[in-house]
Amino acid sequence: MSTNIRTGIIGYGLSGRVFHAPFIDVVEGFELTKISTSDPEKEALIEERYPITAVVPDGKGIIDDPEIDLVIVTSPNTDHFRWAREALLAGKHVVVEKPFTVDVEEAAELIEISRRQQKILTVYHNRRFTSDTKTVKKLLDSGLLGEIVDYETHFDRYRTEPRPRGAWREEPLPGSGIFYDLGSHLIDQALWFFGMPEAVTAKINSQRPWAKADDHFDVRLHYPTFTATLKSGMICRIPGATYMLHGTNGSFVKYGLDVQEATLDGGAKPEGKDWGREPENIWGTINAEYKGVKIQGKLESEHGDYRDYFINLRDAINGKVPLAVKPEEALNVMRIIELAFQSSREKRTITIV
Repeated sequence: MSTNIRTGIIGYGLSGRVFHAPFIDVVEGFELTKISTSDPEKEALIEERYPITAVVPDGKGIIDDPEIDLVIVTSPNTDHFRWAREALLAGKHVVVEKPFTVDVEEAAELIEISRRQQKILTVYHNRRFTSDTKTVKKLLDSGLLGEIVDYETHFDRYRTEPRPRGAWREEPLPGSGIFYDLGSHLIDQALWFFGMPEAVTAKINSQRPWAKADDHFDVRLHYPTFTATLKSGMICRIPGATYMLHGTNGSFVKYGLDVQEATLDGGAKPEGKDWGREPENIWGTINAEYKGVKIQGKLESEHGDYRDYFINLRDAINGKVPLAVKPEEALNVMRIIELAFQSSREKRTITIV
């Protein structure tokens, strides 16, 4: 391996364009070597933004390149397993965009191959690196709210009309729908905070009459002393709270999304010490009493930074640190997804064994 980790990105849709290429470009220790796309408009954009990066028509041009060290898979979900498997077997380290795969069996097979090949395999659960999630994690670890008795999180949107073209997530395909897309974020956050639950109760359905895939979910993860509620819908003009936690010592409520995605989508480079810092108007609100001290008002958000994901990835590949997002954790997300769909179909609570 050269000094830099030579990286190829399979796909240049929203994920490749917004969440991966900008970071491989700016984080020290990586080289953005190749991107695959067959779309002339996307190819032109790549050539404009990354003039020394080669563009190839599909993932084979990346996987078959012996110079590539790391493959990032940002293809449609149905191709995650295929490309990740081929990349691992070719001796590459692999990052897979969430969701990991379309089922547990595929995820388990990829983990086994990565162990045999002795290559890094991880999933892009990037919302561990947002300001709101980092704030909640720090708050929970502090014990400031006391014993948690209720947890609720929303990832709501408002879009009542179909996308004009290319919306594979809205087609009735394996891995399509809002639960695979946004539910994987909310599940990973809950598991990162609290670990695996004891049981799952879910309602996953479609609210828009034209929808071919699920566009709404209400999932309950049952822990010994509280229930974690995960909700998302596409007909929410006023989004629910991003986070709402109630504990024996107090409550914390947070609205508004982390600012990084919108900034990146606008074409900004993830640079500078203030990257990912939230404005005060979307800081969360806390009302708590800790050791006799009453605390009420705005709680400054932690500094969100997706760059930290890639810094950890670089250092893990170089054998310096443990991997932040372990593939076994992403496998557990897939387990919850499958159990939630089973719960919704059978209209009952499913115990996790």
